[in-house]
Amino acid sequence: MGARPADYDALKEAISREYPRLSKQLQAIARFALEQPHDLALNTVAAIAGRLGVQPSSLIRFANALGFAGFSEMQRLFRSHLVARSNPSYRERIASLRARGKGGGTTPPEVLHAFVADSIHGLERLEEAIPAADLRAAVRLLAAAQTTHVIGLRRSFPVAAYLAYALGQLEVRTQLLDGAGGMNREFARMAGRKDLLIAVSFRNYTPETVDVAAECHARGVPVIAVTDTPLSPLVRSATVAFELGDDSSRPFRSLVEPLCLAQALVVSVGHYLAERNGAGARRAA
Repeated sequence: MGARPADYDALKEAISREYPRLSKQLQAIARFALEQPHDLALNTVAAIAGRLGVQPSSLIRFANALGFAGFSEMQRLFRSHLVARSNPSYRERIASLRARGKGGGTTPPEVLHAFVADSIHGLERLEEAIPAADLRAAVRLLAAAQTTHVIGLRRSFPVAAYLAYALGQLEVRTQLLDGAGGMNREFARMAGRKDLLIAVSFRNYTPETVDVAAECHARGVPVIAVTDTPLSPLVRSATVAFELGDDSSRPFRSLVEPLCLAQALVVSVGHYLAERNGAGARRAA
């Protein structure tokens, strides 16, 4: 382990770097820290340990593994990240209402309310989770690719299908690897260095998606990954990785955030192509 992380971004990188060397128990704490940093910032050691089903000493060992003298020292970085956001999120406001005996429940309106609240919270986090430089880099890759191959299976399939459909509407040559006939790996082997792969997968990651991304990366094909945390196996193969902070503790996880990102990418590519074509027309004139 190197020097103690000085800020929240450095701490996230340290957790990702140390993750493979941690015990399974400490890996569970690492996933919680990356997926739910606000909960780690606001709760006590005892509360976090109880939620994860570990001993409080495990949280101290986790902090020590990252170069901190104790858990509180590490928690201060999570709290500083939380304080940097001036307004409470909708989820925090709803949690406050629930603490006063309002909100929650199992009736259809209450369930809808809960999903809407989770989606609003996810969208609030999305903008701060996506660096502008990564968006610009992904748009350039999409605009330059001869063929864009898209893979996303099981829960991720709607996101992949939308990307293939919408990019096709822009007349961007796109191939959806939908698994028909068990031919995904064969189709992916047709991708060359001038093509592009978009791979979408969230925990628990679909092995076929991870394998196709790794094979393309090994052959020099650029890969855009849409995934959840820096611990995702897709990150290792990605030229650009979008880490959406998906909360794996929820029994029904939202697709609102990845679909919003997908729409932003498609519309941004449309703007990019229009500007490029306009500039080409002006030069020809």
